[in-house]
Amino acid sequence: MLYWQKNIISAQSTMLSELIEKFCKYSKYIRRKRSMNNSKISFKIGDSVRVKPDVLDPDTEAFSLEGWQGRILHIRPQEDGPTIIDIEWDSITLREMPASSIEASEEEGLDWTQMGLYPDDIEVTTARDTEQDVKHAQKELKLVLYKSYSWLGDQGKRIQQILRGVDHGNEMAVMKRWGAYLEEHLTFPFDAEVDEWQERGPLRSGDRVSVKKITLIDDWYGVIVALRLGRRKYDCPLCELAVIDKQSANTQLIEDYRVWFANR
Repeated sequence: MLYWQKNIISAQSTMLSELIEKFCKYSKYIRRKRSMNNSKISFKIGDSVRVKPDVLDPDTEAFSLEGWQGRILHIRPQEDGPTIIDIEWDSITLREMPASSIEASEEEGLDWTQMGLYPDDIEVTTARDTEQDVKHAQKELKLVLYKSYSWLGDQGKRIQQILRGVDHGNEMAVMKRWGAYLEEHLTFPFDAEVDEWQERGPLRSGDRVSVKKITLIDDWYGVIVALRLGRRKYDCPLCELAVIDKQSANTQLIEDYRVWFANR
């Protein structure tokens, strides 16, 4: 065998040995990783757990979750990473949760009543409440959140600003606040279109009308406006009208009112 042929065979053998060694190391790494993941799962569904120190919110990393407690809902093994533990927060954690966290979750479509964390992030603890307490806290906070309109994003913030300081339990007071605000900020007259189906009465969906002024506030129909359809005059709930000129400042304000009215 020629010298250069011996060198080639020797080099190939060396490369093959290196590849085998790397493969063995990788196989050991994978087995060790899987073993590590499995060894960490000392939890079971229903366990009460507490978040360890130095654990941040995984979605935003904006605040610490240290001390948050809840119950394990699901245990989800992952093929390419650590197992994920889904935790439903207990009533105490829910009530102490930053409002900004709840609002951000709502805007991003995330469920703020629970969260997925890694096994290393949590430890078993003693339950501080009952599952019924959790349901009550969730219902209570969802009602507060609904009334804050934060789930509507920027539109919700505008609605919240308009209704600041009003007792939401007093629907007539809320209606009157809207009436006063619209009276002050709308520009009359303006052209609008009836875009709600009309079961009865002279107006039909698609009619184009001229809105003249606010005439009264009704506890059932909300803000009522006077309008003209051709030469005829009618009264109509503002919630059934859409501004035709989409560049008008009236458009956003009336749309905010209509969204509020539909979700009140």
